Amino acid sequence: MKRILLTIVFTIFFTGCGLETLTIEDYYKKDLEDVSEIEVFDGSNGSSRTTKNKEEIQSFIKEIKDIKFIPDEDQSERDGFIYSITFYEDDKATLQFGLNQIGNDYYNTEPDIEPIVEEFFNSMSEQD
Repeated sequence: MKRILLTIVFTIFFTGCGLETLTIEDYYKKDLEDVSEIEVFDGSNGSSRTTKNKEEIQSFIKEIKDIKFIPDEDQSERDGFIYSITFYEDDKATLQFGLNQIGNDYYNTEPDIEPIVEEFFNSMSEQD
């Protein structure tokens, strides 16, 4: 009986709240090739940059599509963010995510997504 109880406790502990490791490619239910615009919002100063350049978009997606979003053990709500990224298809927002958040769920990334997003943001023209 103790063995069964321990198995149940460990199963619940290791599965957490049902979140699993995923990638942007796993999460995005559409074809990433169809992304026509990317907006990056800098949460530290409120500036926003956008690109519709297909080569820039596909290059960025290629860099981040295999990054693993690993569920954070601490799923408590947080305030603020460094960057927010929004994918668009034909002027319609199709996915918005942060460096450590997709939807209402929090993640750690492997490898770290921050330097990739920061470099992409800095390479884009500033928007008014």
